[in-house]
Amino acid sequence: MRFSIFQESKTGGRKSNQDRMGYCYTREALLMLVADGMGGHVQGDMAAQITLQTVGADFQRAATPALRHPLHFLQESLENAQDEIVRYKAMHRLPDFPRTTVVACVIQHGHAYWAHVGDSRLYWMRGGAIIGQTHDHSRVQSLVDQQLITPLEALTHPDRNKVYNCLGSPERPRIEISRKMRLVPGDTILLCSDGLWSSVSDTMMVNAFAAHTVMRAVPDLVQVALNKAGAASDNVTALAMTWEGTDTLTEVDVSTLTMPVGTMTTTIRQTNPTLPVGVVDALSDDEIEKAIREIRESIRRSNQALPKE
Repeated sequence: MRFSIFQESKTGGRKSNQDRMGYCYTREALLMLVADGMGGHVQGDMAAQITLQTVGADFQRAATPALRHPLHFLQESLENAQDEIVRYKAMHRLPDFPRTTVVACVIQHGHAYWAHVGDSRLYWMRGGAIIGQTHDHSRVQSLVDQQLITPLEALTHPDRNKVYNCLGSPERPRIEISRKMRLVPGDTILLCSDGLWSSVSDTMMVNAFAAHTVMRAVPDLVQVALNKAGAASDNVTALAMTWEGTDTLTEVDVSTLTMPVGTMTTTIRQTNPTLPVGVVDALSDDEIEKAIREIRESIRRSNQALPKE
């Protein structure tokens, strides 16, 4: 596999960042995740963290080096995350369930597969246009679907932050799964929280990725979202991957061709094994940045080791 990938998350005007993001890959499969902890409920950041750790751990067990059934994996791993959040709530006797939205994507053998719960979104872009995206599980999206409001009105509707489907709910979540989607060289997959898409238009998104690599487009779009929302900005998180189908590599591209079988690269830190099941140690902003720096250094060394063609 050859691809470019970049991720960034900013706290914005909130007291803390309840978004979580991460990716991991083997020689043949890539997993990307964005979870947006719901601030109106207890420990939304923990629900998001549990989700990333659970799905990441499932991927590390199942991708050997490819997943047998990517769509089944997404369904089952998000169900496992739901169970872990419920277990965490019971173990700590919390007064309410920690809750999070999530979007997850697997890239394998030139195809993309994704799943989502809530209003964290995935955009699939090609040739300066959005050719696919997730459908929000939210109050305003249902009003748009019924043609009671317009998409433009949805952006400022008083119920725009209300979702009816999430991980951590007492009821089993509805996990929406995509079909198997064939990628072509130059396709970009963007995963993001509502802090990004609520402030950045579709046109701005496609223009950014059409003009720049993900390494430039992602931080630029995050900053635009922060600037437009101002002091009231939500947490803003974006993770984007551009699929590379040529033999020409640049220094920022990822190639898994030199990875030994059985190895994996990840930005998702797993639960401390000395803690009881269901208890997670949250990742600080400094630790996240350190993990990202380590991944980038690993990518750089990997590219230097590639034979010249």
